[in-house]
This record gives sequence, structure tokens and C-alpha cells, in this order.
Amino acid sequence: MDNRKFITHGEGLPHWSNPISHAVVVNNMCFVSGQLSVNVQGEYVPGAIEDEANRAFNNVFSALKAAGFEKGEIVYVDIAFSDLSQVEAVNEIYMALFPEGRRPARTIYEAAKLPFGGKIKVVATAVKEI
Repeated sequence: MDNRKFITHGEGLPHWSNPISHAVVVNNMCFVSGQLSVNVQGEYVPGAIEDEANRAFNNVFSALKAAGFEKGEIVYVDIAFSDLSQVEAVNEIYMALFPEGRRPARTIYEAAKLPFGGKIKVVATAVKEI
């Protein structure tokens, strides 16, 4: 029996022409695809790093919600930056989104090029207690 659920549509999620799922649920785990600063029409919305980060995280949270998960169930975050000098600005957002003592494990790195020429891409993994 296939116990996977593929999230391709949902409230607040960008409508992609790309052949991806925004998230995939396997048992009690949710794997969220890389989310960018895009609107629900799937159009890149350029802006300051803070604006792009907030939009990318909101897209992650929308994917989680569509999959039946919550922000507090995130256990791992992977963040790609187009410029690592912008980490501190995003750290402020990250600390506001995730309370001390409940912050997910995290990897950050600089990517040579992100889709649409974006400044940030966020990937997340969430786990439900069973």
C-alpha cells in the first residue's frame, strides 16, 4: 500500500507549471520542496532579503498546512542564499518564527544561482508526534 500523499495544490500555494509537488507526506513526515519568493500565480516577487525570506517561509507554511502539518512540527530547515552576507537579516526573521528551545536543525549555504534570480530558497522537513 502506498502511504504517500503528494501536495500539488492548496490554499496560498503558488500555482506552478513545473512538474513538482510542493510537499510529500510519508507516514508522519512532511518534506517541503524548496520555496521561493513567489506569489500564488507562481510569479517571482523581488524585494529586500527580508521580504523574500518572509514570502518563502509563508510558502513553506502554506505547503505544511495543505499537508495537514503545522509550523511547530518543523524539525529541519535548509536555506540557500544568493549572498551569504544576508544571513543576519534572515536570522532575525528565523528567531521570530521559531522560539528559542524549539528551533529546527538548519543548514545554510550560498548557491551560485537560485531560480528567478531570487535571493533565498527555503526547504523544510516536519514530523508529527505519533
